[in-house]
Amino acid sequence: MMPSSFPVVRLKPKANARAVRHGFPWVYDNEIVTDRRSRALSPGTLAVLEDSERTPMGVVATNPNSRIFCRMIDRDPTAQIDQAWFTAKLARALEMRARLYDQPFYRLIHAEADGLPGVVIDRFGDVAVVQPNAAWADVLLEPLVAALVEVTGVSTVLKNSAGRARSLEGLEDDSGVVVGTAPSAPVSVVMNGATYLADLTGGQKTGLYFDQRMNQRFAASLCKEAKVLDVFSHVGGFSLASLAAGATSALAVDGSAAALSLAEQGAEQGGVSDRFATRKGDAFDVLTALAEEGETFDVVICDPPAFAPSKPALEKGLRAYERIARLAAPLVREGGYLGLCSCSHAADLARFRGASTRGIGRAGRHAQLIHTGYAGPDHPLMPQLAESGYLKALFYRL
Repeated sequence: MMPSSFPVVRLKPKANARAVRHGFPWVYDNEIVTDRRSRALSPGTLAVLEDSERTPMGVVATNPNSRIFCRMIDRDPTAQIDQAWFTAKLARALEMRARLYDQPFYRLIHAEADGLPGVVIDRFGDVAVVQPNAAWADVLLEPLVAALVEVTGVSTVLKNSAGRARSLEGLEDDSGVVVGTAPSAPVSVVMNGATYLADLTGGQKTGLYFDQRMNQRFAASLCKEAKVLDVFSHVGGFSLASLAAGATSALAVDGSAAALSLAEQGAEQGGVSDRFATRKGDAFDVLTALAEEGETFDVVICDPPAFAPSKPALEKGLRAYERIARLAAPLVREGGYLGLCSCSHAADLARFRGASTRGIGRAGRHAQLIHTGYAGPDHPLMPQLAESGYLKALFYRL
């Protein structure tokens, strides 16, 4: 075994080395022996992680400024983290997506689950959007992007540096074009028979939520000849899919005028604009107003942002999910369907289901839970890391 050129960080004797050996990818700051040398590591520095007996465990990316001090990069402590290493990771990820999807529109890299901790890459045909949400990915962005172009053949790579994850790592927002030229217009993406327009430079996240593809497909199966309400619709995720499946009408509600404009353009491109309407406003206020107006729908779907993005926000977030369910349930006609979604890492399925079911009960409705959905297979779950299975979708018949 060749000696590594990386610095060394060591687990404390009481740290859970077994969890790391069994696949858990993170080491927290209170589990590392912190001395002047370890504290002086610049964010993103690669190091060899040793257990308390000085046995090498693998190559990790370090960040003394983060609660997650180490992220496991490679279980081989002699690994060379270079462009060839990135090429192998990306090629493995692409092979699976190419089997799953006949068009190149998907999440190509889903962070730890694809072996690139903190890295998200969404592909939109000839354009890839990279979110380097961990410091090491910022440091090694050049070989990562070179490998991305080599493996996929994309001509444009955009860096999206916005978001809470980067702020937790102490990283700045320096979004921009890394390779090629930014698209001059939103990109059209066809999913589930619907056309969506993704703003890759100014939209939310990377421009489109690929993770809801399977849940939108299931929801659409309930929507033939149905009147549909899509709350927190973004660019029309559930409503446009429902119209493509034969819904008689769909109303999209969102707080962003820009997102609703893209939804309207998507409806026009998909030939369903005559059955599509939008309403801008706060979702809680619009749900309340629709009830006061006596509106009812065959299918109501609520896909809010993360109300519980962290453990300290959990209880407040669960109350918000309960409130959404309580306000949405009265809008569902007898025998109709209510879809409730959560992308909160901190709210596990049981807690989210409990909050949603309480809200339905508080609205005086009786429910059957008919389907539980998750992110699509281009968002694989790392079994050792519960946070990688963040998305939950519950479908009730009321």
